[in-house]
Amino acid sequence: MPACGLRAIVVAVAISASGGAASFAQDRITVPSPLLTLDQEKMFDGSRAAERISANFEKRTAALTAENRRIEAQLVAEELDLTDRRPGLAADEFRALADAFDEKVQRIRAAQDAKVRELQRLQDQERQEFLRTISPLLAEIVRERGAVVVLDRRSVVLSADAIDITAEAIARINASIENSAGQPGVSEPGLPEDPDVVVTPDQN
Repeated sequence: MPACGLRAIVVAVAISASGGAASFAQDRITVPSPLLTLDQEKMFDGSRAAERISANFEKRTAALTAENRRIEAQLVAEELDLTDRRPGLAADEFRALADAFDEKVQRIRAAQDAKVRELQRLQDQERQEFLRTISPLLAEIVRERGAVVVLDRRSVVLSADAIDITAEAIARINASIENSAGQPGVSEPGLPEDPDVVVTPDQN
């Protein structure tokens, strides 16, 4: 599936010079660093939001597959009917009907292909909305660590594990989803936007 992936520089946060580093858990050792790393794909896959998005995509895909099968059965029936009628039709009359049938098949194929692309677009859109919504959580971690930027871990050649915040981000995202569950009007994971945070997904 062609998707706007989650691979580039992901977060830039403006913080005050007095912001100090703080650990997420008492037993976790953090290293003060202006740079942090994050595996966006792992973060997404590890979140409960991914389960919902995947379920929605599978449901839509199943519905489209069923529709394609119905259409295919109808076209096969039409083709067989046209074949059965061929002996009683003049050559030019049959050719006109056959050409019209071929054009119909091409139109339907183009329409169904467009639906597949739309499904992918919707899935990509939901992922982008996920990134936008969890930006405040990432900003919170960045401020606590006293950092200024988060880089996609997969684009970094070498880094210390201590500056990777993937597991920390997953834990906070899932905790936020649990806390906001059942609250009407609260979007997953239920946090406001942070104007100081810019999330930039890969466009490949």
